[in-house]
Amino acid sequence: MSKGFVLKNEFAHVSVKLNRSANGDRLLIKDIRTGKTSYFDPLELESLLWSTHKDLTALLDPSQTRWIDEADDV
Repeated sequence: MSKGFVLKNEFAHVSVKLNRSANGDRLLIKDIRTGKTSYFDPLELESLLWSTHKDLTALLDPSQTRWIDEADDV
C-alpha cells in the first residue's frame, strides 16, 4: 500500500492511499473523524467524472448519510 496523503477542510478530514491488492488497484479513503473506510475501483472513480454536481447533491448532504445508524444502511 502506498504512503498516501491527507485532505481536509472545514467539512471533512480524510486520508487517501493507493491499495494494490489481489482485487486490483483501488483507492482507499478513510474518514479520519469516524474511522470509516471505503475502497473505490477505477470504474467507481471514473463514474464520478460522468456525474454532474446536481447528481452528487444528495451525497454531499451529510443529513442523508452521515448521521444514520449503519444498521439502517442495508
